[in-house]
Amino acid sequence: MPSSSSVVRTIRLGHSPDPDDAFMWYPLADFTGPDGQTHRPRIDTRGYRFVHVLEDIQSLNQRAEQGELEITALSIHQYPFVAERYALTACGSSMGDGYGPMVVAKADRDFSPAKFSPADLPRLRLAIPGRRTTAWLALQLFMRDHQLTPFAPRVEVVPFDQIIPAVVKGDFDLGLIIHEGQLTFSHAGLQCLVDLGRWWKDTRHLPLPLGGNAIRRDLGPQAMREIADILQQSIRYALAHREEAVRFALQWGRGLDGKLADQFVGMYVNQWTLDYGPQGRAAVRQLLAEGAATQLIPPCGAIDFVGSEA
Repeated sequence: MPSSSSVVRTIRLGHSPDPDDAFMWYPLADFTGPDGQTHRPRIDTRGYRFVHVLEDIQSLNQRAEQGELEITALSIHQYPFVAERYALTACGSSMGDGYGPMVVAKADRDFSPAKFSPADLPRLRLAIPGRRTTAWLALQLFMRDHQLTPFAPRVEVVPFDQIIPAVVKGDFDLGLIIHEGQLTFSHAGLQCLVDLGRWWKDTRHLPLPLGGNAIRRDLGPQAMREIADILQQSIRYALAHREEAVRFALQWGRGLDGKLADQFVGMYVNQWTLDYGPQGRAAVRQLLAEGAATQLIPPCGAIDFVGSEA
């Protein structure tokens, strides 16, 4: 329900066509969905109209470099490259708390998870969802932890939803999977060799910050705070009305049934999504500091989080 304000300001909200993003921004939906139903905002948008721009995270990362969208999902890996234009909102993050992106291979390969060694990685062909995805940054840090040579030219960017089929087909030895593939890879006959979220938790004792929500600085401090508060209200509403929000999100489930969609949403829309909190903020700083120290990303200085803690 829009505000009674007579001036409506349009804000483009970029996010992935995935169940978790669809779930948390469902209360802001103002469009006709794939289900043919026309959806209207469920909360007071205070004179703002949110236009949803649905694109994969690789595309959103690239658009953020041009500052095209007022609000956008992006990989935490991408943030140092756009920090001059954008600040992170305190809400809207995707954190892998002991789970996260996975390196997978066909289950009938010569190696098994029990016999697999990280030293096998550099010689194998790898499909990744994007060179600025946090999954790729985390895998490179994993390699450096094990003092391994990077993959270099044996890496190829493949759309995230095509990685599992490409590994099954044999086009790649390994796939670096994100999103719902973390729940469905075994259905395709694949096995997990490395869970980067688990590795990060075991070694850094922090959740792995995967995706964030960024807001353009030229909106000005007051509007940035107002919008960040509306975004947090959207997430609160979705969590409080879980069944209807999951039902809406299933339109972008790519084969997930209701139970798996609810499980996936629970993995990435939770207390971390309402607000990073001190530990979540520390996790972002840790990841970006390590990336900068190993010259994988540029340093970005102090990291802004717009909005108060939940």
